[in-house]
Amino acid sequence: MKTALRLLSALFLVSLAACSTMSTPSAQAISDLAPTGRLRAVINLGNTILANADAATGQPVGVSVDMARELARQLGVQAELLVVKTAGEAVDVLATGRVDVGFFAIDPARAATTAYSAAYMQIEGAYLVRKESPLQFNDEVDRPGTRVAVGARSAYDLYLTRELKAATLERAPTSPDVVSYFLANGLDVAAGVKQQLEADARRQPGLRLLPGRFMVIQQAMGMAKGKPAGAQALADFVERAKASGFVARALERHGIAGAVVASLAAPH
Repeated sequence: MKTALRLLSALFLVSLAACSTMSTPSAQAISDLAPTGRLRAVINLGNTILANADAATGQPVGVSVDMARELARQLGVQAELLVVKTAGEAVDVLATGRVDVGFFAIDPARAATTAYSAAYMQIEGAYLVRKESPLQFNDEVDRPGTRVAVGARSAYDLYLTRELKAATLERAPTSPDVVSYFLANGLDVAAGVKQQLEADARRQPGLRLLPGRFMVIQQAMGMAKGKPAGAQALADFVERAKASGFVARALERHGIAGAVVASLAAPH
């Protein structure tokens, strides 16, 4: 076990070194991304694929934390992390200028104010029901009378608000609360991150996931629009992080199964 851990740590360090092979960012890019002299990054604990609170220290850990710190290192500044519990909060703190960058699902509802990189990771959205539910397939969910629990202002909420025509959405305070909210309110379906729903189903008897997925989330980094030099530097960083294996090693290091590294963006 110790040998495996040492090997994993060594591989992660190799990916760090590979990710660091970059041209020196311009002064304007650094100013755009770290206007206070620090890279202020929002970390959303509402999606366990991206980040969690360390059980021993309470500090945030995860893929998004690793990427924020590596970007800060490459810019030659310190990372300052602002931890929130929901995707909606992450969007809000970016919009109000309290942070410089964040980690967001690409969604047209947010595109008016957010400059996205290409995706660095793909995450599946799934439906969960009670074992006795008559629902067997994803395309059966959107029917009159079906009530679907979803995390308020999450990517799943935004997507299903557009896509569901007959079913009714009911919003839990946060994505990790979706299953408990679904059970407490006697709803028909819970929608969210596939891995989180699988974990909840293992802990709570009498639940099952519908096969497959109802959406694929393109998880990206983002910053406020209107800063083209910073946006280009951010996009370039994400491409290097994928190409170098940094994202893949971070997923492995944090024991994240089910998410996949997104393909490299097509050159412009």
